[in-house]
Amino acid sequence: MNRIALGILLGLLFGVIDVLLMIPISFPTANDKRIAMTGAFFDRFAIGVLIGASIFPFAPWLQGIIVSVLVSLPSAIIARNYVPILSISVIGGAILGYLIGLWGV
Repeated sequence: MNRIALGILLGLLFGVIDVLLMIPISFPTANDKRIAMTGAFFDRFAIGVLIGASIFPFAPWLQGIIVSVLVSLPSAIIARNYVPILSISVIGGAILGYLIGLWGV
């Protein structure tokens, strides 16, 4: 499958998974929760697209980690919640990078 199309597909999946992980988290208001979930979805979607669109001279899983940390670090700084945001980002980025490297053409 085309790397960019695969990145879009896996980015959508990663975004949905991240939103599902956020359901039990409490926020001050329902609007705050909706905004945070929307931002998280697009953050994870962008990770998939950018991993699919980029080619680095590294192992694909490492490429995924690099892209995911670069995309998620601003959100982690703004939210002041580094460990959950960056850990999910690193794990998901490594998996997406591996899968795109494995199945991408």
